[in-house]
Parts: sequence; structure tokens; C-alpha cells
Amino acid sequence: MNFDFDCIIDRRNTLSCKWDMAEKDVLPMWVADMDFKTSPRIIEALEKRAQSGIFGYSVYMDDIYEAIIGWFKRRHGWDIKKEWINFSPGIVPALHAFSRIFTKPGEKILMNSPVYYPFFKAAQRNGVEPVYSPLIIKNGRYEMDFEDIEKKAADPLVKIFYLCSPQNPGGRLWTRDELERLGRICLENDVLVVSDEIHCDLVYPGNRHVPFGTLDDKLTDNAIICTAPTKTFNLAGLQISSVIIKNPDIRKKYSEYMTASGFDYGEAGVFGLEAMRAAYNYGGEWLDSLMEYLKGSLDFLCDYVEKNIPKAKVMVPEATYLVWIDLSGYGADCVKMHETLKNEGKIWLDEGYLFGTAGEGFERINIACPRATLEDGLDRMKNCLENMLDKR
Repeated sequence: MNFDFDCIIDRRNTLSCKWDMAEKDVLPMWVADMDFKTSPRIIEALEKRAQSGIFGYSVYMDDIYEAIIGWFKRRHGWDIKKEWINFSPGIVPALHAFSRIFTKPGEKILMNSPVYYPFFKAAQRNGVEPVYSPLIIKNGRYEMDFEDIEKKAADPLVKIFYLCSPQNPGGRLWTRDELERLGRICLENDVLVVSDEIHCDLVYPGNRHVPFGTLDDKLTDNAIICTAPTKTFNLAGLQISSVIIKNPDIRKKYSEYMTASGFDYGEAGVFGLEAMRAAYNYGGEWLDSLMEYLKGSLDFLCDYVEKNIPKAKVMVPEATYLVWIDLSGYGADCVKMHETLKNEGKIWLDEGYLFGTAGEGFERINIACPRATLEDGLDRMKNCLENMLDKR
């Protein structure tokens, strides 16, 4: 089946966070939300459910669990048992829950930096101190500083490591050796690993994601793995995610917390469940086509930046549709640069400093859009940055 990813869809006035928060002349390329229609099989499933006219309370039937298990077995070689699967309206709410369940105010959560900013907000908003282990740039990509992680994990106040896998914003796919080394450090220091793997399906051809859940039993017994079809299939508004917990004691604590909070079953709506089932059962062909298209867009971006934005450095991602671009070569204050791009260049990117001090000087661009939209965005960047240089 052919899928038209070049079709431009007008998303204004559709209750879109991405588009309706932007001024009419500003092109939004920030939040991780695709401008593509999802898989036709998902749309068919939702249309069929809508035609029923009844949208009552939902229940997780066996075929929902089977869809999740089947998908991760086929796509990632990960054998998940039904009893490990828990649910949450989203991974960010789950991160907040973990901060409350497995830490106490005054304790600490360790994480890399730069990192997806809800990680440290999930700590801070619950009275927990985020502790950062800065990533190191080697050969144009991020690597973990394991000596630094080991030193900081030894602090008895550190109770959790929030891992972003694939890494956001850098797009790194951690190798099995890297994950095992991190897992051993955390196990030896009684630090629980929480692995956010929401981008795990968005892997460029020739690369492979290693689920933390496929590691040694001792390491996976000390882990929570968070997944969802929402980034993969552009379903974020349907609020459905999975929390995979192998260890029964950890699982019991999570379940008891959710029940006490009024979320006995994760509280998914019927449309979220219908979409999840259709995505995991029938979405593979669409996803494969999507990643081929995104690879073409990534190549286009890299070529464009090299030729037209020469002071910029692209961190080429191995996964995700988010590209981390170092604009520090333009010499502007990072806050001023972001505001200039948005207010004068009329392009809204994600400001790098939101991801921590290690992100200063960077901007994150979302390339999950028609190629013509991407070219428009890059033209706006080029023209704005050239004007900044001319004004000096």
C-alpha cells in the first residue's frame, strides 16, 4: 500500500497544541507531534467505533494484551508476559507516579543531560532533586559518562535512574553493552531503572533498538519500561501507554498507587484502546513506509544545513523524528537566538536550554512533516540566521 506523506493537512483550529498555540505566520516545528495522518487501519478502527455511537466505560480485554505482546515480539524480539503489563494515561504521568512511589521528598533521581525536560520536572514537582550526568559528545553523537554515573549513583539518596531510550533530544540508540553497564551500576547501588522507550519504534533503516527488558534477568528485575503507540502512530491525544514491570514487588507498588489515585486500570478511553489494538496488530507496513520517508527527510535536512547553514552542526539521529542542531557557531545568546528565530524568522523550534544547561546553544526541530514544510522551515532558519550575522 502507498501512503502519502507529502500531503499537507491544515491543522489550524483543530484543538492542536502544536498549531493552535502558534501565531498564524509562525511555522511550528517544536513539539513531538507528526503532521501526517496515522495508519489507515487505525482510522478505520476508530471510524467503526465512532459509528457504534456508544462510548461507555472501557475494559482491557485479552486481545489488547495480545496486541502489545505480539508487537514487541515481532518488532523487537522482546518476550513480554501478560501479567507484566500495566497501563497509564501517558508516560509523563507515569514518571510523576514513580517519583511519588519510589522516592521521598529530599531524595534524588539521576538522569543524563540534556534530556527530555519532563524528566526533571517529574522530580522537581514532587520534592525530589534531579541529579544530572552530562552526556559526552564523541564523533558527533552522545555517549554516557559511566564513571560519572557510577560516582553519582553511589549517593544513598539517589533512588531512581530515569533513562531516555532512544535518547531525546540526541536520537541515540543505546547499545546492549551500554545498557548492561548502566544496569549493573544501578543494581549495585540499589537504584531503580525507569526506561522511557516511547520512541523505540521510530528507528531509521539499518539501526536497531535494544529494549531494556531484553537484558539479563537480574537487570530487568530492577527496571520499569515505559512504551506507547502514541509517538509511533501520532496518537498522543488518545492518551494510552504501557508500563512494563517484571518484578512483582515493584509491580504491586505501582498497582496499589494507581488504585489509590483512582486509576484502577489506567483509565484508558475506548478510542485509545481501539487505536492501540489496531496499531500493534496492523500498523507495521505504515510504520516501515514512514521511516523510509523520514530517512529521506533527514538526508534532505543534513544536505541543506551543510550547504546553507554552514555554522550549524547536526547531530544525526539513529532514531526519533527529532533532530538536535548545534547553533552555537552563530555566537548569539541561546535565549535571544531562540526568540529571534521564533519572532523574526517565524519558525518555532524547541529551545535547547529547556533540556538542561547542556542543551544551551542547540535547537530541536521536528521533521515529521511533509517535505515541502520541512524545506520551508529550513529556509526560514537560514534567512533568519543570515540576518542575525548581517546585523552584527
